[in-house]
Amino acid sequence: MLTAHDTVRSANQGQPSPVIRIYNTLSKAKEVFQPLSPPSVGIYLCGPTVYKPCHIGHMVGPVIFDTVKRYLSYCGYRVTLVINITDIDDKLIVESQRRGMTVAQLAEEVTADYMANLLAMGVDTVDHFPRAAAHIDEIIRFTEALVAREFAYVADGGDVYFDVAKDREYGKLSHRELESMQGEGGDMRERKRSLADFALWKGAKPDEPSWPSPWGNGRPGWHIECSAMSRRLLGESFDIHGGGLDLVFPHHENEIAQSECCHGKPQAKYWMHNGLMQAADEVGKVGGRNTRSADEPDALAQAAGKLAKSKGASPLAELLKRFSPETIRLFLLSSHYRRPIYFSEDRIREAETSLDTFYRFFQRYERIVGESFYSLVPRASRGADLATSAEADSAAVEIFDAHRRRFLEAMDDDFNTGGAIGDLFELVRALNKHVDMARLEEAAANTPKNRATLQYGTAVLRELAAVLGLFRVPVRDSGSDDALVEDLLKLLVAMRGEARQAKNFALADRIRTGLAELSVTLEDRPGGTVWTIQRSATPSRTGST
Repeated sequence: MLTAHDTVRSANQGQPSPVIRIYNTLSKAKEVFQPLSPPSVGIYLCGPTVYKPCHIGHMVGPVIFDTVKRYLSYCGYRVTLVINITDIDDKLIVESQRRGMTVAQLAEEVTADYMANLLAMGVDTVDHFPRAAAHIDEIIRFTEALVAREFAYVADGGDVYFDVAKDREYGKLSHRELESMQGEGGDMRERKRSLADFALWKGAKPDEPSWPSPWGNGRPGWHIECSAMSRRLLGESFDIHGGGLDLVFPHHENEIAQSECCHGKPQAKYWMHNGLMQAADEVGKVGGRNTRSADEPDALAQAAGKLAKSKGASPLAELLKRFSPETIRLFLLSSHYRRPIYFSEDRIREAETSLDTFYRFFQRYERIVGESFYSLVPRASRGADLATSAEADSAAVEIFDAHRRRFLEAMDDDFNTGGAIGDLFELVRALNKHVDMARLEEAAANTPKNRATLQYGTAVLRELAAVLGLFRVPVRDSGSDDALVEDLLKLLVAMRGEARQAKNFALADRIRTGLAELSVTLEDRPGGTVWTIQRSATPSRTGST
């Protein structure tokens, strides 16, 4: 509640309504973001094929699109974010046979690992995680419609293929000529009308999972899974389809062909593709003013250098033993999402060192004001008003507001998180300068005017950091593994509690199940939730929140 000594500063004071521009792979240009049915926005991001534990490269897309959703929500949109799980695929079949387990068992194990890593990384805005194996009926109906419209044909062995020659716009996303494209080879080659045709449904083979269909037992092709699941959750047309640059062809090209031939309308209005994780040894500065736009991406070069499990990428869980999730999140957001991310542990250490600038300021703020930075409630809406004391120094407040405007300009320009993070560093430097110039750490200079000015600027920092999903929970000084585990468990238990209050029981159950698979049990008691880590036959650690 405001007092007589408070004034209200409008977040958009002197600014027009936000104009957000998105680079659309389809048009190869930045376009003004205009949702199909504002203020609702639907986003579909292609998720992992769950056959091996995830590594840092699997977090690139989720962290980016979690941030995109946070920003669009902050700008007043109602966003639904979907990330699919591919739990039936050739890679799962091969790996499950190698490990002597069923495909379903393997998928469940690796999906739990993926979910745990998402939560550790602060990716908790996803609304749906559809799994392909749970949408077989939808996939079959979709395939039947394409066959009925003569965009697909049934071949020997119970296979169903999409006939690319029937789609006059095939290749419009990747800008490739039909003659340069080739679909699945091997024993499928002889059953197809054209080498570019791709499978919608694959006839059953011995010792492989299969489901009954009008064409005999079989399983879905990869591309049709996403078309069917996106339609079910977001409709025949939705706003944004995202994924890694390596998915432009063939996966997204084939999605467009299937969906648009089936429905006669665009599948997605904007196609966003993030750069791929590359191995590198150089150390790059974090926190500079990286406002440069992304160059035209070289998909083939990035795909060739992509960090992958097949190239020895270690599981993310191992990396999290050496670095905090916040450090890795900052590292992933420190460049424009369309650029490749050059991975090395030296680069992550550079991000870790950069974060100390903020952590030291948070300690300084608490010493001066007597309250934790983390206790500040961030302004949730771009257009919301921020109360500040009338005694605050107007010149300093304008400097803080200017940094905020530049942050928003960077995010409005194709979600340039690298530039936005540069502005966060500029803002914390301005705050430290205010403390130094006003000598706020000296009791005599800690006046209401100087304190009010510091509080206003810090509230702005809290607001903008929240947009990027940063500084959500305090960081322990000890840096020990046990402290990190305890903080992560408290965060997960708190998220579960919030999900239950919001009646999102699916998310609450997923957190409990995922923790149980990691040997962490939860017990709800009248005074709170107690967690126990079962590392051997007897519990090794307990805690509560």
